[in-house]
Amino acid sequence: MEIESEKENIQTHLDKGNYHAAINLAISAMNECRRNKDQAGVDEFIDFIKGIVDRLADEFGSQT
Repeated sequence: MEIESEKENIQTHLDKGNYHAAINLAISAMNECRRNKDQAGVDEFIDFIKGIVDRLADEFGSQT
């Protein structure tokens, strides 16, 4: 898998505000890395998913 290319694709969904698709694609990419025993790729997509969740929290969560 070309990780940077996949992340760019996911980013296009984030730029459109389509968080559902972005999260699904990121999880699918992480799972592909798992199947390929690419732990570095798994870690990279987990960090990317965390970033998406943080963005969701910042945009929609209560700021208490």
